[in-house]
Amino acid sequence: MEVYCTRPRCPSPQNHFSDLDDIATLRTAQQKYCISCGMPLMLDGRYVPNKLLGRGGFGSAFLARDRRIPGMRSCVVKQFQPVGNLTPEQREIAEKLFEREAEVLAYIGEEHEQIPNLFAYFPMTVTNSQPGQEDQFFYLVQEYIDGQNLEAELAQKGKFSEQQAIDLLQEILPILKFIHDKHIIHRDIKPSNIMRRRDGKLVLLDFGAVKQVTTVSAVGAGSSTGIYTPGFAAPEQITGNQVFPATDLYALAATILNLLTGEEPTKLIDPQTNKWIWRQHANVNRHLAYILDKMLLPAVKERFPSADEVLVAIAQYLAPPTVSLPAKSRKSPATFSTQELLAGAAFSGFEGAFIAIASSSLIQSPIISVSLSAVILGLLIFAQSRRWIEKIDLLIIAGVSLAILLFIPGITFPQVVVLPVAASLIAIAATAIFRLVYKLLSRII
Repeated sequence: MEVYCTRPRCPSPQNHFSDLDDIATLRTAQQKYCISCGMPLMLDGRYVPNKLLGRGGFGSAFLARDRRIPGMRSCVVKQFQPVGNLTPEQREIAEKLFEREAEVLAYIGEEHEQIPNLFAYFPMTVTNSQPGQEDQFFYLVQEYIDGQNLEAELAQKGKFSEQQAIDLLQEILPILKFIHDKHIIHRDIKPSNIMRRRDGKLVLLDFGAVKQVTTVSAVGAGSSTGIYTPGFAAPEQITGNQVFPATDLYALAATILNLLTGEEPTKLIDPQTNKWIWRQHANVNRHLAYILDKMLLPAVKERFPSADEVLVAIAQYLAPPTVSLPAKSRKSPATFSTQELLAGAAFSGFEGAFIAIASSSLIQSPIISVSLSAVILGLLIFAQSRRWIEKIDLLIIAGVSLAILLFIPGITFPQVVVLPVAASLIAIAATAIFRLVYKLLSRII
């Protein structure tokens, strides 16, 4: 079995132990040490690194297996090493900060399926090659997400379409709303930190808060960490000021532009005016362009204040127009949530049945009865589409209709209950099917 040494400067980190090829031996084996540098290889006595996934300025990430879990599930071990030689006081600060941030990650990972679970966190002190010196490492063990990050997807498949960009916004924004509601700011959103799982779902990775541990010696506790990626970071983050939910929204918009244009965000900013000049690189609907531009405004107070606000704007942009008006008088069409559409369908079904029962009882001519019913029902549906009647109005109208119907001679109580309920259920089913078909066709066309 191949076991990878996690010491950053190990001259030969790959180790092979043939006895560990046997699962039973792997589960019970004593600690193994790197043949080259003597580093303990079984982290916390259970996590066995097999492969280096990546190495950066803050540490490294390894693919590992948990030998204490049935099936020896795969996991990701992230190693963090504070910069420079720490004093005992600084080391204590680093440990506490690491533990606090790891607890935050564990909390949000358990609460949201599109954030990796945290399995473990622990410090490890090992002997340095220099006599009398020790190295302090910190480790996080997280859920392994089998998939491809969006940076790699862009390189492999090319620029994103407008619809792909919208889909990305609609999937990532609810995740941001979740963490922002927990008073957590990610601070490092970019394509490489968004992973598409094998099932197609997106997962938000690599929360910047944990990286605070790596800069304790440089900035001290309580200072701004200065953690950001050029081109994706908002102005307030670059200057070391307070960050906000809008800071993450800025980075998300920069991520979208990177995926739409295939260009690094730094190349989409005019160095003379410090303004974004991305529109010449991507042909998108003006409404989507407006949303992205507002997310990227330099002043925090001028951006969307929350992920919810962006989702509302996207819903308005996505809603198909109901009436074609001249350019000067064109207004944004009313948009309805799925709940509102289904409630309206139920109301229309009820009222349609009430009207049909009443008109057939009072009018002898079937043609006149059907025509009058269609006109009244059409007016009610039109009034709903214009939001002239909605919410509590629907219940009041339905109640009044039921009361009037009960006073018409020859109409029995079962008639005014069974037929309207059946009609409403049919209307709900038809509306749900139509909406589903429309969404599928809009994605294909």
